Amino acid sequence: MKAWGVLWIVLGLSLWPKPGTASSLPMVMDSIIQALEELEQKVLVTEAGVTASAWILSAKNYSSHNSLHQHLLLKAPSQNTTEPDTHSLSPELQALISEVAQHDVRDGQEYGVVLAPDGSTVAVKPLLVGLEAGLQGRSVANLSSDCLDTCDTGAIWPGLKDAFTNVSSPDAGATLPNDKAKTPTTVDRLLAVTLAGDLGLTFLHRSQTWSPPGLGIEGCWDQLSAPRVFTLLDHKASRLTMAFLNGALDGALLGAHLSRIPKPHPPLSRLLREYYGAGVDGDPAFRSNFRRQNGVALTSAPTLAQQVWEALVLLQKLEPGHPRLQNMSQKQLAQVATFATKEFTEAFLG
Repeated sequence: MKAWGVLWIVLGLSLWPKPGTASSLPMVMDSIIQALEELEQKVLVTEAGVTASAWILSAKNYSSHNSLHQHLLLKAPSQNTTEPDTHSLSPELQALISEVAQHDVRDGQEYGVVLAPDGSTVAVKPLLVGLEAGLQGRSVANLSSDCLDTCDTGAIWPGLKDAFTNVSSPDAGATLPNDKAKTPTTVDRLLAVTLAGDLGLTFLHRSQTWSPPGLGIEGCWDQLSAPRVFTLLDHKASRLTMAFLNGALDGALLGAHLSRIPKPHPPLSRLLREYYGAGVDGDPAFRSNFRRQNGVALTSAPTLAQQVWEALVLLQKLEPGHPRLQNMSQKQLAQVATFATKEFTEAFLG
């Protein structure tokens, strides 16, 4: 049996019948860890070699608005997987998971975020996406022109899944996109789903003015003892808030870690408790306090720019009718990727 993703677990739980009110649990990372721990102990099918990422929602019932997640992460369910007993989780945990399953910015508030022990605010969805990508094994997808040019979004996944190969070095052969760059032929799954795709799309609609789209906006909680509402400090904030960037980078770092270590993987609740605590495997340098320093070591600016470009090219293939991607040349996409990466590295990684 293969390991399925926590992302699909969370999205599946979000479709359960919800209690009449929101979760009474505080929006803190400890609540997320508690939810994952109960999933691992009470709900998920367990056997040798299987981690906490057992699936709960079948692919045929899964509906995603993110093509990169749909086609780089989604897998067909195992025929031997037992339906979990959803009633094993308390209504409070079900409601909490429903709240953090999606990330959104609207009306000056940010949703799907929690307060971490280090004092930072973290978007949960990009964190889970990175964990899922790492559990599936860091890999690159070959952007096969034969497949992508002929398949629609509903049929593309099998071709991409079969094209995956192992990645030995994410920086190997990386070059900054430029006017003479050739159309990319691969995409790094981990970076594409955690950061590159969202970074490219956010800057895409600003490509004509090249104005930064409210990147890395901070916010404040209604209270620190039991936080529930997170209000942004700038109403012009894009979806790439500081909380989203924190979650995306944490997901990429932990996903890269999971892809490197041998199986069986540790329970995700334990991994997150260590990462947002004293450090993964007792390493004080590998914890959330040092996400930016570790992010610099994870990928270089040329590599990230290349991955943003590759993610945009893949999205253009997957969604030819996308309003932001229609009639965009490879040169224009490369320019967007370069500018987006420059703004991100200067604002976030420094």
